[in-house]
Amino acid sequence: MSDDLAARFRELWDEIAPVGRDADSGGYLRYALTAPEIELRGWFRAQAERRAMPVTEDGNGNLFAHWGDPEGEDAVLTGSHFDSVPHGGAYDGPLGIVSAFLAVDELRAAGVTPDRPLVLAAFVEEEGARFGVPCLGSRLLTGALPPERATGLRDAAGVSFAEALGDKPAGARPELLGRFGAFVELHVEQGRALVDTDAPVAVASAIWPHGRWRFDVDGEGNHAGTTRMADRRDPMLTYAFTVLAANKEARLRGAHATVGRVSVEPNATNAIPSRVTGWLDARAADPQTLAGLVEAVRGKLAERARRDGTAVTVTEESATPLVAFDGGLAQRLAALLDAPVLPTGAGHDAGVLAGHLPTAMLFVRNPTGVSHSPAEAATDDDCAAGVRALAQVLKELTCR
Repeated sequence: MSDDLAARFRELWDEIAPVGRDADSGGYLRYALTAPEIELRGWFRAQAERRAMPVTEDGNGNLFAHWGDPEGEDAVLTGSHFDSVPHGGAYDGPLGIVSAFLAVDELRAAGVTPDRPLVLAAFVEEEGARFGVPCLGSRLLTGALPPERATGLRDAAGVSFAEALGDKPAGARPELLGRFGAFVELHVEQGRALVDTDAPVAVASAIWPHGRWRFDVDGEGNHAGTTRMADRRDPMLTYAFTVLAANKEARLRGAHATVGRVSVEPNATNAIPSRVTGWLDARAADPQTLAGLVEAVRGKLAERARRDGTAVTVTEESATPLVAFDGGLAQRLAALLDAPVLPTGAGHDAGVLAGHLPTAMLFVRNPTGVSHSPAEAATDDDCAAGVRALAQVLKELTCR
């Protein structure tokens, strides 16, 4: 394998780096099936064509580039996603796709011919930033989400997923999923454990259980200057208390709770809101802790709503159970790479696929430890180390 891999990584990375970048924040606005993400999907096709890898789609928005027979069985799948959270970082998702193409280059340069087909994937709507359901593409492929529900999901502008896709999603594809014998996703680390251990690459052991809950708080809209404090039914008070309660309950349990999104009606400075909608992201190391956290927040929310004279509806929008990656595969890859094994609190398409086929994840060191932010980072040398590690893993899995 050549020694200029870091330079070749940078060359390929620079091709996609400007796409969807916001000039003011420096972060990315690459929402699923919008112009920037569609441009990156075109880039994916061009890279595959450059390597004589035919591209297929699954009817759910997921793209697959094939090295070997597209109809072949027991294929090894790798890849990630292009879409971002609002003003997100550059590496979350695209790193896994760029690294996959470079890993193919490394294997070919080394004269490796896989015995099993190798497939590179670009999954759609992993972040859930446009249509509200994370890992939408992989959930549809595996049947974890019915196509009828996905069809009606709408973005903030009222555009449905089916409209953005150009057709109704196909839903579960067992005949396609059954062709895959393993999945490996390379991803930037979303934390700083690798900084502390001074290692460029790690293998994942598990993904914490996590989910999203929407709470709609209805009160009485009124004038800010003429309504006595004692007469108010202010949903913002209920919302604010709930945010603080979620923070406290998470800390008591060693879990994570975040309310990072809110919608206010009528959203006027001099008006008491009539409705406030917030979204709770909750995560914990085990299902019992997560369930206890969410139940405690529900209880605090209901109690405060009674005091404020507001009405509350709580809706579970998504839930992902504890994902323990294939232990034998993780240990095998950790030994192969001489890499540490780490858990993660972040969700991934790998977590969805893990319920259907042996799955593993590789993490590349993030020197800032920051993710879902423009401060997310990785050095070219560490990215090259990630490519080499992925190439080793793919060789191990595809060459019997």
